[in-house]
Amino acid sequence: MKKLLSSLFAAFALTLPALAAGPTWLTDLPKAQAQAKAEGKLVLLNFTGSDFCSSCIRLHDEVFPGKEFAEFAQKRLVLMELDFPLKKKQPEALKQANEAIQKQFKVDGFPTLILLAADGKKLGEVEIDLFDAKAKDLVAAIEKLAAKAK
Repeated sequence: MKKLLSSLFAAFALTLPALAAGPTWLTDLPKAQAQAKAEGKLVLLNFTGSDFCSSCIRLHDEVFPGKEFAEFAQKRLVLMELDFPLKKKQPEALKQANEAIQKQFKVDGFPTLILLAADGKKLGEVEIDLFDAKAKDLVAAIEKLAAKAK
């Protein structure tokens, strides 16, 4: 019994930090699309200004780590972050790739959340009230957009 409890505690202790950190965001669109195809998921593009945009920071700190969003994302989404920081350094290749995708989807403000099918087809822009949205509100907006696309 002690061994079982010790094993369960160890497993819980190892998974807790991963859950607390929130979902994993990719930075390579072809890889995100390949993963989405392989897993039968949608791709959520998050265009963000991580070091200057207050709404972006709020989404990152309060909404994305929310239990409802994290669980939903794990089941239904491949997450892709396109960051456009003002102060934080980025590799030039990443910066150029992000700018090309920004131009492709005609994104002119942050944050912008766009939902894609695994094949890259744009399903639409996710519409939520950024000032007081909760994780469940984001999930509902994504589900609504995904349902329209079917």
